[in-house]
Amino acid sequence: MNSDTVSTNPASIGIEDSFLTRVSTRTARVGVIGMGYVGLPLALLFSEQHFRVTGFDIDPRKVATLRAGGSYIYRIPPTEIQAARDRGLSVTADYAHIAEMDAVIICVPTPLNESREPDLTAICQTAQALAPSIREGQLIVLESTTYPGTTEEVLVPILEKGSALKAARGSSRSEGHFYVAFSPEREDPGNDTVARRDIPKVIGGLNPTAAEFAAELYGSIFNQTVRVSTPAAAEMTKLLENIYRCVNIALVNEMKLLAMRMGIDIWEVIEAAKTKPFGFHAFYPGPGLGGHCIPVDPFYLAWKAKQFDFQPHFIELAGEVNTNMPYHVVASLVEALNRRKKTLNGARVLVLGVAYKKDVDDLRESPSLTIIELLRNQGADVSYHDPFFPHIGKGRKYNLQMDRAPLVRLNQYDCVLIITDHSDYDYGKIVEDSQLVVDTRNATRGITSEKIVRC
Repeated sequence: MNSDTVSTNPASIGIEDSFLTRVSTRTARVGVIGMGYVGLPLALLFSEQHFRVTGFDIDPRKVATLRAGGSYIYRIPPTEIQAARDRGLSVTADYAHIAEMDAVIICVPTPLNESREPDLTAICQTAQALAPSIREGQLIVLESTTYPGTTEEVLVPILEKGSALKAARGSSRSEGHFYVAFSPEREDPGNDTVARRDIPKVIGGLNPTAAEFAAELYGSIFNQTVRVSTPAAAEMTKLLENIYRCVNIALVNEMKLLAMRMGIDIWEVIEAAKTKPFGFHAFYPGPGLGGHCIPVDPFYLAWKAKQFDFQPHFIELAGEVNTNMPYHVVASLVEALNRRKKTLNGARVLVLGVAYKKDVDDLRESPSLTIIELLRNQGADVSYHDPFFPHIGKGRKYNLQMDRAPLVRLNQYDCVLIITDHSDYDYGKIVEDSQLVVDTRNATRGITSEKIVRC
């Protein structure tokens, strides 16, 4: 049967027209699974466009906070949550409500396990939970960053196994199908220069109808949608974007190590190089990578590449360079203390900034956590300060159980170690009040003092 014949099926046309009409008239019900740094902003975007939105999360604290009109993400004020609630935003942990949704968007974490292999537990558990409630004509979209093939090889089989329906493939629009697409999230916490609506949305549908549904849905909240041929192409797009950044950060980190040996200021070099109006984009060195994507994505692709008997040496090397940067920081701190005839064992160290990135309240994969653990393992007495975190508890890889130290009497510490250069810090005063400052972010640029060691 050719595609023209399929498209004339009245029942099929009804399903398609019904979905598109509900989206265009804002009567479509949208469910977002995972009310974290990706899912919550996405739910708010749909709410702003007057869709009826339901947020799903298995964390009872998040559900209770949102239901009370509160927020647990710094850049999202409670007033935004309250406005969304007034427009009908609801939040629940009950997956039975999935059946009420016209579109379901999955935004759950995809970390690495201890062997640096993909951990798709959250995707698999979510798919198993929602599968019994899937209904005909529903659109399911995965946004979680993952390796190419996850949507078709992992998500779809679980959904089909737990449901009486099949995912539409090829030109199929017949009864008894649901629709599947992948659309990578492009959140950039702390970025206030680009509005979320202005970030183009990449979409890869399992079949043309799924792509059309997803493009119509996302086109209602984003100013531009970009369709690619398959979910795998969309999955690879996200990996390319983040591995591009990972590789360039690894390059500049390695350049920094060389420049330090040569007595050259790498920050001065970068500032000079970026005056070139073409062919160069500035990346900056640091104490290591953090966040939900860049430290993880190279290993996702490297793991998948091995299934094709391909060794991505370049990508793996970039990951290794960035992974080793916390060890460089600790070694630099040891050397700085040694020059002052002090040892790391027993030294009092204050870590400034534990968020993975400037001015965000996000600890995921933060190099600060690795550095704190390394310092503790070598006998240092470590404290920390971060305006966004009064306490560090148990995480996926660490259980530090630390309370924030006050930012006073800095001279009581043998070293103040700047890991995250939050805007709230007065670096001139920090240098003035400290015995020694080791700066991994060039936060003290423009300040001249023998107390400062930049690494």
